[in-house]
Amino acid sequence: MSATDALTLAVVQAGLQQVCNEMDVVFSRSAFSPVIAEADDRSDGIYAPDTGALIAQGEYGLPIFVGTMQHSTAELIRLIREGGAGAPEPGDIYVVNDPYLGGTHLMDVRFAKPVFVDGALFCWMQNTGHWPDIGGMVPGGFSAHATEVEQEGLRLPPVKLFKRGEMDREIFAIISSNIRVADQRIGDIKAQAAALLVGETRLMELVAKHGRETLERAIAEIRVRSAELMRAEIRRIPDGVYRSEAFVDSDGIVDEPLRIALAVTVAGDGLSFDFSGSSPPCRGPMNSVIATTCSAVYLAVKHIFPEVPINAGTFEPLTVVRPEGTFLDARYPRPVSGCAAEVSQRVAEAVFLALVQAVPDRVTAAPAGTSGNFALGGFDPAKGAGYVMYQITGGGYGGNADHDGLTNGCSTIGISKTAPVEVMEQYYPVLFRRFALREGSGGAGEHRGGFGVHYEMELLRGEARASFVMDHGRFGPPGVLGGADGAPNVVRVHRGGETFIPPHLSKDQDIAIRPGDRVEVMTPGGGGYGDPARRDPALVRLDVQRGYYTAERAEALWGKGG
Repeated sequence: MSATDALTLAVVQAGLQQVCNEMDVVFSRSAFSPVIAEADDRSDGIYAPDTGALIAQGEYGLPIFVGTMQHSTAELIRLIREGGAGAPEPGDIYVVNDPYLGGTHLMDVRFAKPVFVDGALFCWMQNTGHWPDIGGMVPGGFSAHATEVEQEGLRLPPVKLFKRGEMDREIFAIISSNIRVADQRIGDIKAQAAALLVGETRLMELVAKHGRETLERAIAEIRVRSAELMRAEIRRIPDGVYRSEAFVDSDGIVDEPLRIALAVTVAGDGLSFDFSGSSPPCRGPMNSVIATTCSAVYLAVKHIFPEVPINAGTFEPLTVVRPEGTFLDARYPRPVSGCAAEVSQRVAEAVFLALVQAVPDRVTAAPAGTSGNFALGGFDPAKGAGYVMYQITGGGYGGNADHDGLTNGCSTIGISKTAPVEVMEQYYPVLFRRFALREGSGGAGEHRGGFGVHYEMELLRGEARASFVMDHGRFGPPGVLGGADGAPNVVRVHRGGETFIPPHLSKDQDIAIRPGDRVEVMTPGGGGYGDPARRDPALVRLDVQRGYYTAERAEALWGKGG
């Protein structure tokens, strides 16, 4: 196969990226649920027809889905070959959310569409969207007390929701009968399908412009070049074994920390990640399926080397030793609702803490590392309808070699942002009494961590049940190279004149609240980077002037009160 010229490669790579970006935009603009339409908790990509290997993914999608959708497509192809799923035909769209088949948690529902050129399968298009509810013990699916996956919601193997372009009403009826607020899901389903249809149309335009053979040759070469770019970056890291550990607060059932033990081996142009010393499988929902564990490693490395384009070649130099016998390799029926949003961020944190020892100029201190999953389900008497509200929040990023950490940044695993409070107040019977920067939450350092957020939400009418699956409530995000830890997560429920703090600090479910009751959350600040004594006194004074720290607190942290 002859090499493709550089100009064609650049045009094809940009074209594939644009196809995925347009799918992302269509998905969000068409969706009904605020978690997709406003928070962008979704992703779209293109995958190889025979292996499921990642070809391209949208820039506006969640990085955690990079690895999982690659795994998911590979599992779908395997099941089709083995007769466990129907053979693909033009116009088909499969739906699947089974965590053990290359997924995350049940709320992340994946659609996969085969794309044909001249009657032959050319590629797969897949997207993932976070549905606000998938059934299970609690509204929103984040059951902090689940001990088996069936308690978390409806689990779907790969089945054709659309057959030759027409939605299967029987499959849709099964889904609708098992989830809350089912009448709203049709909007998200049509948006998710529409994104794939738009992607297919745009991809066919690329095929018409360049030809199938040219595209296939360019895709293969882009993958090879991405792998070499990643190997070149790895060669800059000194060979050796770098160890770290990170901790999940608890599993929601047993009030003890879960340990992530990581050994990163750098040898030439390869990186190996071994989590074999981590805690065994847990009873509660903080187990992680292997696809999510691998994807968390991939996104952490991509954070460190952002210049390398994203495709399957990017991750070829990375080896994740399967952590059998640990909570990072969940097998059926272990519950997993916290794996994508929380455990994955502890995995990424462990990668950062290991590699900051080797390349301190490229790695930050630990970020907030929690998505702040808060679900509220109830009945709104003013609208005469039930609802499921799902809220995610940002936090502080860690400081780094060049500057302070970002304040109110999105979670480590993605680009999802908090939906505007004005939108949430229109959709649901709530009022945000506060939504502000969490002053003083950044860890001290030569470059301090960024700040988390502090919000208070009041229920206005009806009765509701609140559930939380968050993390970093027991331990704040670690500082590095002498920096201090960021402030830990805080959850308080104010009801009937009393304040309730969950026994597991940031995990609980089915907390009954009434009108006038308030939920208060303070998200973590990022860890500090470097010795606090080395911080520029002018920066300390500026933080005090801006009200980020009191003069007394700044004096205690840096010895420079301003």
